[in-house]
Amino acid sequence: MSSSEGIPSLTPNQINALVVLMVEARELTNSELRDLAGFALTGSDNAALVKHGLVETDRSHRPFSHQLSEEGWAVVRRLHTVPPPKRGGSASRSLFTLLASLHRSLDRQGISHADFFTGTAVAPTSAESPTSAAPPVSGDAVDTPAADPEALIRAAYRELAAAPGDWVGLADLRDRLAGQERASVDAALRSLVRREGVRIIPVANTKSLTPRDRAAAVRIGDEDNHALSIGPA
Repeated sequence: MSSSEGIPSLTPNQINALVVLMVEARELTNSELRDLAGFALTGSDNAALVKHGLVETDRSHRPFSHQLSEEGWAVVRRLHTVPPPKRGGSASRSLFTLLASLHRSLDRQGISHADFFTGTAVAPTSAESPTSAAPPVSGDAVDTPAADPEALIRAAYRELAAAPGDWVGLADLRDRLAGQERASVDAALRSLVRREGVRIIPVANTKSLTPRDRAAAVRIGDEDNHALSIGPA
């Protein structure tokens, strides 16, 4: 496969290794790779993926173990945008067709590949969640675990925003939702961004972000987002 779209030239076996590591979304030993995919990541294939910064290999124990790096996640998300390797034949073409379909589906739902494969993603609902049942937000945090996460986010936003449509940092929002599970809040934010009048954006000047801001970011699509705006109903 020739280099394109920032993707290095990869062999069919290297591509298969990246895809298996993405699907499992965890560190895999060579023994596990053999069981799952019928091959181990060794020799020149391993060396090339490490050289390109796509895979992190732990050689401190045997069998060696591997996991995708941040760059590896970025590349495997874009694999379908380049021609499949000629040596891969029909199997590679079928795999690339699957990857393209997966990308379109996750993009429509606003779900990242990592969240999907780690099981933290929740598909957005088709109808707006009612906000009338949301409990009043008071004090430093919302701590009603049984409440609807979308309703709690809206309630917390109303307390933080000076006016509808103002931008509120997700770090401040998460402080108000300290009693809620991170995965539930993230899923609700990804669902809310599809609602009318709701925007969630990254901060353009990343140098201005504090560690607190970065930790509070929600991953939507292929980027981290840091601020929320909800317009008037």
